[in-house]
Amino acid sequence: MPDFPPIRACIFDVDGLLINSEDIYSQTMNNVLHEYGLPDIPWSVKAMQQSRGRQGFINVMQWANLPIPVSEFQSKVNAQRAPFQNCELLPGVPQLLHNLSQRADLHLAIASSAERDFFKLKTDRFQSVLGVIPEAHRVFGHDPSMEGCQGKPAPDIFLQTLKRINDSLVGGEQIQPEQCLVFEDSIAGVEAGRAAGMRVVWVPHPGLLEVYKGREELVLGGLATCSSEGEIEERGGPIVAKDGRARLVTSLEDFPYKDYGLGVAG
Repeated sequence: MPDFPPIRACIFDVDGLLINSEDIYSQTMNNVLHEYGLPDIPWSVKAMQQSRGRQGFINVMQWANLPIPVSEFQSKVNAQRAPFQNCELLPGVPQLLHNLSQRADLHLAIASSAERDFFKLKTDRFQSVLGVIPEAHRVFGHDPSMEGCQGKPAPDIFLQTLKRINDSLVGGEQIQPEQCLVFEDSIAGVEAGRAAGMRVVWVPHPGLLEVYKGREELVLGGLATCSSEGEIEERGGPIVAKDGRARLVTSLEDFPYKDYGLGVAG
């Protein structure tokens, strides 16, 4: 394993990583597909929709041969907001955020492709947990600072988030990308974190993990979008990218603090 500098910042995605909203997103898309007699979106397609904005919608439409404009598909899906008020925190999230927030030398942040107001609707009930992440360290896809930036899998949102963290530092050395640990559930997010020069913890939905079973290292290496071929050997121990910069963790309940030099009391 290569020698990495100490982690000084942890940057979290939201949907599917901190809260169970990806299942709700799937249902809202399925509701629209059912209007046209089409089947549910499988995870093999969902993988190319997650965190990809308009292109993600296009990918679903091309798979389904949906006979409406992409703008109409987006509108029909986005109109279904009420179910998102019932989002729940995913296992391990409260304890992880609490533990990491106890470290005075660690900065916590959010980098989400979602709209800020939509984030509020989904997470208002969890402020006692998410409140450890400062408002100043939260970046969303439609923020003014993201104008002219590309969405995931481009690195822009993570680099903007790091800039936000560094702008808030009073004295001391600026945090470098290689000192950041990104937590992501989507393939696009893993690619974006790696492209930003950061280390990544991939915590996929079980459905996504099943689709990429035997090809996990492809995802961790940031190569899943450009290739669907290749197998890896069955073996024991953690699944880690060959360069050591990304690691699979199946639940945040199992986050390996000590492996990242973040030993805290559990």
